[in-house]
Amino acid sequence: MREEHTHGKPPTEAVIRGFGHSSKVVTAAALIMIAVFGGFILADMEVVIKGMGLALAVGLLVDALIVRMTLVPAVMALLGHKAWWLPHVLQRILPAISRTARRCRKSPNTTRRKR
Repeated sequence: MREEHTHGKPPTEAVIRGFGHSSKVVTAAALIMIAVFGGFILADMEVVIKGMGLALAVGLLVDALIVRMTLVPAVMALLGHKAWWLPHVLQRILPAISRTARRCRKSPNTTRRKR
């Protein structure tokens, strides 16, 4: 989402396109980890380990489906440009890290940081 926004897309479009790119990765990672934690439930272990596996699997399912794929994109779309605001103090402290640094510098939405 951030990459789309720094390349000049409006906030709502950045959320939609960013979600489209990341949703498959989030889903695949969640399914892999749920399968691993589900293995704790099916294994011949103590009840405490089975309970921990169930709790981790359910927690991960809630995080992936409800938080990362529903709440975060909805809140970011509702906030619009305010979702991308960063206090000036943090802008000076945090390093400017980007995989596409050359393209981000030319984008109209990026601001130069004072050092």
